[in-house]
Amino acid sequence: MNTPFLSSLRGVPANCRRNCRGRTLHSTLLLAVVAIIAWLPPETATADNVFIGDVGDNSVKAFDATSGAFSGTFVIPKSAGLKGPTGMIFTDGQLVVVNQNSGSGGSSGQRGEVLRFDGTTGTFIGKLVASSDRNAPFAPQGIVRGGPGNAFYVADLGDQSKKCANEGNVKIYDDAGAFIADLDRQGFNFEFHPRGLVYGPDGLLYVSAVGCLDSTDALYAPLTGYILRFNASTRKFVDMFASNATVPALHRPEGLVFDAKGNLWVTSFRDSGNSNDTDKILKLDGKTGRLLDTLPLWTPGSSRAFAQAILFGPGGKLFVPITGNAPDTTGQVRRCDIGTKQCDVIVQAGGVLQSPWFLIFRSTDPATLSYTGQ
Repeated sequence: MNTPFLSSLRGVPANCRRNCRGRTLHSTLLLAVVAIIAWLPPETATADNVFIGDVGDNSVKAFDATSGAFSGTFVIPKSAGLKGPTGMIFTDGQLVVVNQNSGSGGSSGQRGEVLRFDGTTGTFIGKLVASSDRNAPFAPQGIVRGGPGNAFYVADLGDQSKKCANEGNVKIYDDAGAFIADLDRQGFNFEFHPRGLVYGPDGLLYVSAVGCLDSTDALYAPLTGYILRFNASTRKFVDMFASNATVPALHRPEGLVFDAKGNLWVTSFRDSGNSNDTDKILKLDGKTGRLLDTLPLWTPGSSRAFAQAILFGPGGKLFVPITGNAPDTTGQVRRCDIGTKQCDVIVQAGGVLQSPWFLIFRSTDPATLSYTGQ
C-alpha cells in the first residue's frame, strides 16, 4: 500500500511514526476543516426569521427575512383564545403577544390581554395579563419592555363601546403582570387613544396616539395624530414631539421606530377626503420632529396599501407588512432600503399571510425595537 499519508512518513524514525502519525492525521483533518470553512460562503446578516401577527386567522407566522419563504406557523390560530394579535416582543426566552380580544372583543367593551408563548416552540405558557384582570387594557395595540424595573408598557386604546369620550391610557405592568400604574398624561389636553410605543435614543418613551375614530361620534377626528414623549422614570408627560399641526401628513399614526441615525419613522394613513393622498411612512428628525422625507406605500390610481406597524431588521432594512382590502397588495411584506426608498416584495399577496399587522425578530430589542442581530 502506498498512500500519500504513508508516503509522508518515509524518512521519519520508526519510534516516532506511531505518535507522529496521530499528530499528523489530526493536523491534516484540522487543515481540511479550516479549508472547508474558508470555502463556505459567509453567513449573511439577513439569515433570520421575521414573526408576523396575522389578524386574518389569529396566528403568528414566521418568514425568512432574506428570501421571504414561509418558515411555518409559530403560534397556531386562536391559540389560548388569540383574537386580534397586535404588539409583540421577545423577552426572557418568550414571545409576548398582545391580544385585542376582538370579535368578542376589544371594540365591543371586552378587555384585551397579554399572552406568553415559548420563544422556541410557540407553545402557550400563560397569560401575563388576563382579560379578567381589573386593570387589563381595552383594545390594546403596541407593547415594549424597559425602563425602571424592566416593566411592560401596553397601549390601551380605550373602551370603544362607550364612544370616544372614554379615552385610553398607557398601562404599566411588572414582570409578573401585576398592574403598576398608567402613564401620567396631565398636561396633554387633547383626546388620547394610544397605539404604538417605542423607547427613543434619549431614553424617553415615545407614544403614537390618535383622536376619535368613530364616525358616529361628535368628537370624530379622522386626520388627528400625535407623537408624545413621556419620562418613564417619573411616568409624566414631557411634550408633544409632533402632531398633524406640525407635520400635516401625520394622520392616525401607529407603528414607530428609530433608525440607526436616530431619526423616527412612523406610519401615516391617507386623508380619505383627498383623492391624491396616499398611505405612507414618514421620516421625522429624531431631535426636532421635523418632517424629513416620506415613503409612499402606493400611488394614486393603483391599489391601496397601508401598514399598521413597521420594524427595522437585518441589513438596516425597514420591514413593512401590508394590510387592507386590495387583493394584489394585502398580505405582502416589503423590505425597504431607507436610503434609496426602494422596496422589494419578499412575501407576495394572496399567500398564507392574510392580514399582517405587527411584526418582530428574535433579535429585536424589546424596549427600543432596534435590531440587534448580526
